[in-house]
Amino acid sequence: MELYFLGTGAGMPSKERNVTSVVLNLLAERNTYWMFDCGEGTQHQVLRSPIRIGKLEKLFITHLHGDHLYGLPGLLTSRSYQGGDTPLTVYGPEGTEAFIRMALDISEAHLTYELKVQEHKKVYEETVIFEDDQFLVRLAPLVHRVDSFGFRIEEKPLTGKLQAEKLKALGISSGPIFGKIKQGLDVTLEDGTELKARDFIGPSYPGRIVTILGDTQPCDYSLKLAVGADVLVHEATFAEQKKHLAREYDHSTAMDAARTANEGGVGSLILTHISSRYQGAEAELLLREAKQIHEQTFLARDHWSFDVPRRSAQS
Repeated sequence: MELYFLGTGAGMPSKERNVTSVVLNLLAERNTYWMFDCGEGTQHQVLRSPIRIGKLEKLFITHLHGDHLYGLPGLLTSRSYQGGDTPLTVYGPEGTEAFIRMALDISEAHLTYELKVQEHKKVYEETVIFEDDQFLVRLAPLVHRVDSFGFRIEEKPLTGKLQAEKLKALGISSGPIFGKIKQGLDVTLEDGTELKARDFIGPSYPGRIVTILGDTQPCDYSLKLAVGADVLVHEATFAEQKKHLAREYDHSTAMDAARTANEGGVGSLILTHISSRYQGAEAELLLREAKQIHEQTFLARDHWSFDVPRRSAQS
């Protein structure tokens, strides 16, 4: 599991940062990618990355401001030309489907895959919007000038490793029996001996938690979504000296993000959505301010990746 940042700027593109888009690389877990936001020029950023949009499975839109949305029609149509034949689901606020359908209809675009749009209309509390046997995704409302949301991606607990040496000690070699026990299935041998799968499987691993927030002021749900996360991706549009602008435009400072991470017991904090006023070394000010509160903080940049480490096995 890895986070890959395609765009880390706020409002409009700059020479250093494109507008917002981040990819959760789940190739190892389910052979797919999940994307969060799709600002203008995202597909150009993809061309300079290892990301393959043909393997894009889910696309989550935090809110309908252009710097998080305007790249969507181009990316959706390009997916048809880049091997994308599996279904793609877009999750977004009310209005997402109208935006997509109008752009595709007016341009007479034809998609070669099934496109599903799941809108979360007026959501006032934490809600589960997706769950399968691997992942659960929670959504909650934030505080911004338009409806804006945050996402909490929870990986289900992972099965422990097969303790092959125990089976080999019983004279059982690698083969179908190994496979069945690894799947958690009990096995009865030809001599009647019953092997309980739990006796040959090591401790399970807790799943990882990644929280990705849309634009927001500090609020209750940004903290609730962040509690106990391995990684929190949080906007840091302004430095503390511009806190009045953050409040005026419903954004956060780097120190606001750090306070949320600290109070939530987050492992690593990643700052993104950086105002174009912070160019080059000036952006390091945001990192220095956040580290005063939450030491394990990183400043994202375009085409930077972060590996989400697996948690230790449960005893």
